[in-house]
Amino acid sequence: MIHIAHLRRLADRFSRLFRAALAIAAFGALALQTCAAGEAYLGTWKITSAMVAPWWEGSGHKPYAAEMKSLVGKTVTIAANAIRGPRELACTGVRYVVKDYPAAMLFQGAFDEIHRRNPSADPVKIAATVGFGGSTTWKTLETGCAVEIDYHFIDRNTAAFGLNDYIYILKRQ
Repeated sequence: MIHIAHLRRLADRFSRLFRAALAIAAFGALALQTCAAGEAYLGTWKITSAMVAPWWEGSGHKPYAAEMKSLVGKTVTIAANAIRGPRELACTGVRYVVKDYPAAMLFQGAFDEIHRRNPSADPVKIAATVGFGGSTTWKTLETGCAVEIDYHFIDRNTAAFGLNDYIYILKRQ
């Protein structure tokens, strides 16, 4: 004869196993979603140009052109487990997250900062001056790297990142 206490222990074990299985499945789905979202951005990209960033005006110092010149023409490989390229962009501890950023959030909120200093400065219009037109949000690949470089996608084959008062444009290779 089966005792009620025995049935309760079995039910309790089954309940814990079921909850653990659900947690593992949810984690796996989240990991798969993050990888799948980032896969569109994996590959080799070439830094094709750079421009002085709009937030530079009035900062009191001149942007460092030597660094900019050393980066233009270089390639960056965004791989599943690392970003390879120039020292300023390389990262082995990636934790990719893809988000939709409005103009105010591009380049770590620099366009919003300009707007706060000058309320007539519209972040959407500022974004358009550097190539972000035709939308109000853009896909951004947050890397989770110590170098804190995010890649903002103008379109599927064109991305941009900001570094030391320059905006760099990358093209898919």
